[in-house]
This record gives sequence, C-alpha cells and structure tokens, in this order.
Amino acid sequence: MSQKSHIEQMLERDGVIVYKTRGVSMRPMLKQNRDLVTVRKFEGRLKKYDVPLYRRKTGGYVLHRIIGLKDDCYIIRGDNTFKKEYVPDSEVLGVLTEFKRKGRDHSVDSAGYKLYARFWNLIYPLRWVMRKSKVLGSKVKRFIFRRK
Repeated sequence: MSQKSHIEQMLERDGVIVYKTRGVSMRPMLKQNRDLVTVRKFEGRLKKYDVPLYRRKTGGYVLHRIIGLKDDCYIIRGDNTFKKEYVPDSEVLGVLTEFKRKGRDHSVDSAGYKLYARFWNLIYPLRWVMRKSKVLGSKVKRFIFRRK
C-alpha cells in the first residue's frame, strides 16, 4: 500500500490546495514559478478541456488538459506538449478550478478561459507541424554547417 503524499492528505482534509506551478508543460496558460493554481477535490467524471491533477505511477504529480474521453480513462496532454497520456479515473486527485496570474484571478468557468482551452486544442495540428519544422530546420542547419 502506497503512502499518501502531503498533497493528497491536504486535498482529503481541506478539499482544496493552492500552489505555485512548476514545469513548462502547460505554457502558455501557466508559467512556472509565477502562477498560483487552485485545485479542488473532485469525484465523478470530468469532461473534455478540464485540467485534472493526477499522480503518475512514477509518483509525480501533473496538471494536464483532457483532450478526449474513453469509458475507462481520460486522454490527456499538456498545452505545451505533444504526447498523449491515458489516465484512469483512479489516478485523478482533483481538478483545476482557477489560477492567479499577476494578482488577477482567472476562473475555468469564464468565457475567455473556455475559448482559450478550445482554441488551443483546435490548433494542435498546426503547433505540431511548426514544432516538427523547427526541429527539422535545426538538424538541416547543423548538417550544413558541420560540412563546411
């Protein structure tokens, strides 16, 4: 039986945790060491575009966006990543309800936030092509300059 972390204990006890983000996987929405996120305990089924907090089997905690639903799991990807993860309901601990940037609160229920979440997911194919083009360009550049 695994021991519950401080995060899980706080969520169970208080039903909410507030913390500063770490990592770059949710950029541009969340910036590392700048933004405060509020995650509330959640039971039941989340929906597309929700941002759950989940614990990976390796023990790490992650906030990524739901991009699809299956009967037994969520299809999840960070806003700044390109790899899908399949996360079972049992690994979800809570859901992002708001975040604070530069002293201003942003609710996931606001129209602006909902528009952002849908737009960012909609342009994923374009972002993927741009990323692959940049990587290919770097490889070509290294190849050309290595030959001189």
